[in-house]
Order: sequence, then structure tokens, then C-alpha cells
Amino acid sequence: MKLIGLAILRIGAGLLFMEHGAQKLFGVLGGFGGAGHAAPLVSQMGLAGVLELGGGALVAVGLLTRPVAAILVVEMIVAFAQAHLPRGGAPVQNGGELALLYALIFAALASLGPGPFSVDGARFVRRD
Repeated sequence: MKLIGLAILRIGAGLLFMEHGAQKLFGVLGGFGGAGHAAPLVSQMGLAGVLELGGGALVAVGLLTRPVAAILVVEMIVAFAQAHLPRGGAPVQNGGELALLYALIFAALASLGPGPFSVDGARFVRRD
């Protein structure tokens, strides 16, 4: 059962994270900085969008999960430090709880791996 739970967490987090990337890159789901607006691709927010859309997709299917999740942890810590921390130290006050929650989820996935219900799990069968 815990392996199914890990798969649900990985797939759900990856798909939800992709929405943030799509919002930044394509201006969908409310857009970035206004309805229909997208971030310039060659910008920090453009890079964040690529990491979120591409990284979220890789996490969702479970391909290169550990290194991708580690990169996404760093992205979320940078996002928290740059966008939220200047507004105050408590995440509930500065709006940074989502960035920190994603960082925790991706840290867990970087540590635990994707589980057997993933592309990585199918490619690298562990013999314990």
C-alpha cells in the first residue's frame, strides 16, 4: 500500500507542478502577471516555468526522478527566499507555504525515489 501512496504523491505533485509551469510559459490558468500573459522565456521566471513544466512531467512519469526532484527542491527554496521571505518570516504570512510544501515533497522524492510504479522503477529493478 505504501508504494501506491508514493506513486499517488509523485504523480499528483508532478501534475500540479506542471500547472505552475504552464501558467508561466503559456499564460493559461490565470496567466502570469495577468490573464493570458506569459513570462518571457529568457528570464528567471521563464526558466522557472521550464523547470516546473518539464520537471513536473518527468516527476509525474517517474523518469530521472531523484536528480529532477533535487533540482526542483533548489528551485522552490530559491523561490521562497526571493519571492516570499522578503514579506516576512512566517510562511503563512508571506504566502510561501506552497513553495515550502513542494520543496518538502520533492526532497522526499529525491530521497525515496519514484517507487516501482514509474519509468525509473521499470528500468532499474532493485534487488534488495
